[in-house]
Amino acid sequence: MSWLWRLLAALSIAVLIGLWAYQDNGYVLLGRGHTTVEMSLTLFILLLLFAFVTFYVLLRMLLGSLHIPRQLQDWRQRRREGRAARNARRGLLELARGNWSRAERRLLRHAEQGEMPLLNYLAAARAAQKQNAPDRRDHYLAQAHRAAGEDSFAVELTQAELQIAQGQNEQALATLVHLQNRHPHHPQVLYLLTGIYVELQSWGDIKALLPALRKHRVYPREALARLEKTVELHLLRIAAAAGKAEALAGAWEHVSRPLRQDVDMLCCYGAWLIELGEHARAEKLLRDALRRQWHDRLVALYGRLETKEAQKTLATAEGWLKGRENNAALLLALGRLARHCELWGKARAYLEASIGHRADALACRELGELLEQMGEKAAAADCFRDGLRLLRAPDAAACCEQALQSLANSKASE
Repeated sequence: MSWLWRLLAALSIAVLIGLWAYQDNGYVLLGRGHTTVEMSLTLFILLLLFAFVTFYVLLRMLLGSLHIPRQLQDWRQRRREGRAARNARRGLLELARGNWSRAERRLLRHAEQGEMPLLNYLAAARAAQKQNAPDRRDHYLAQAHRAAGEDSFAVELTQAELQIAQGQNEQALATLVHLQNRHPHHPQVLYLLTGIYVELQSWGDIKALLPALRKHRVYPREALARLEKTVELHLLRIAAAAGKAEALAGAWEHVSRPLRQDVDMLCCYGAWLIELGEHARAEKLLRDALRRQWHDRLVALYGRLETKEAQKTLATAEGWLKGRENNAALLLALGRLARHCELWGKARAYLEASIGHRADALACRELGELLEQMGEKAAAADCFRDGLRLLRAPDAAACCEQALQSLANSKASE
């Protein structure tokens, strides 16, 4: 409504001026030398206003003509930037659609004239990667480095991701180590670096990264726990492969306290101790573990012990029978320990009881070997045949457990 009030005010002023001029036109005389000009005051004011407006318009045109080159340059720049922006949008759209070649052409067209050529070159590098053209990819990354100037973090991170996708693990590792030195706490750098170390099976380097991975929450808690467990198992395996019990024990001491209570860790460590002949150390480990938590895998491993104090080991295991008289794993372990003590009758009774509660190929083999040792060839042959039959027809529970474990492993790897 303000324009309406202005219009009314202008009309009112015009009417007042018209009435004033109608009542008295006035008189103006201009003279110079022998020349004089006479006119009414109203005409003189109108001519003066016309002259002022004309002068103002001419002055504005003159000043505007001085800015024409700059305005033309700005117009051309805006036109180039608009064209570059359109090509960038179309290139990113083609990249999302999977049209790699078309996306590469669009992204590179007028890239230098856009507002952010860095993004064009990074996207073009991804398009070249999809076309299996590492030379062009590296060229675009070099262009992106130049466009980024000193802040090249995004370029180097993209370079590492593309190198990993191409299977260039050594080059990616060098890039990521350089990035970690500059940005030691960046989650994506830590994530990619961990993946490279897993590919290269550099378990010691992953263990060194675990505190940072935990602090910056690079992985979910469950995934980080699985990773830590995998790392510690591999480090134990490496120590066991060296064939030195002290190296294996030293590696175990560096395992975190919660993991030293894990059944898988205990079973692997105990099995490797037994392989290295450290039966006494394995016996103490398994005995303490079974005192804290009962598990059939631990007691089965206990049955493989061949300690110097075999009778004492057997007595310890027999102390666990109370309340577990029908536990097939414990009965199998007792049969093995009794056989090691050369208590043939007791060993046979335990093994037959184990098979009676749960038919198991391993128990059949143990009983078959015992019977063969006792000279009962026919009975031993029957046990061996039963064991082979059990190996050919695994029970459904075991199959289900294996399938679930396989699914869990696949999800963890994803």
